Amino acid sequence: MSVGSPKAGGDPEPMMEMNMTPLIDVMLVLIIMLIITIPKQNHSVNLNMPVGTPPPSNIKPVVVTIDVDFDGTILWDGQVVPDRATLESKLASVAAMADQPEVHLRPNKLVAYKSVAGVMASAQRLGVTKIGMVGNEQFQ
Repeated sequence: MSVGSPKAGGDPEPMMEMNMTPLIDVMLVLIIMLIITIPKQNHSVNLNMPVGTPPPSNIKPVVVTIDVDFDGTILWDGQVVPDRATLESKLASVAAMADQPEVHLRPNKLVAYKSVAGVMASAQRLGVTKIGMVGNEQFQ
């Protein structure tokens, strides 16, 4: 089987096409390395979960209840919070206390996630450490 047309001397003509297989292999390796080295994007609220069980205490902790209604309305111990700045000032006052009260966050079953996540992110940013979700049984 002859690949090229023979020259006058009888030697076949050399192939003039470039072998693309090694170049494709190198490109695939570079793409895989790029994908592996890209940092993972994390759009979550980091929470420090308690380790172990706390020692029993006889004194009742102070509890602040934050309700998030179905339309995104925020209630602080049953009173409507008019805007985000007021909520953040109340959270800042809680965070400034030496013995922080427990903050119980009770979202409505129908509320949008962004409203609840906004409250949790504000609490974390301002330094509230004792925050918990209450009423999770409604979501089952």
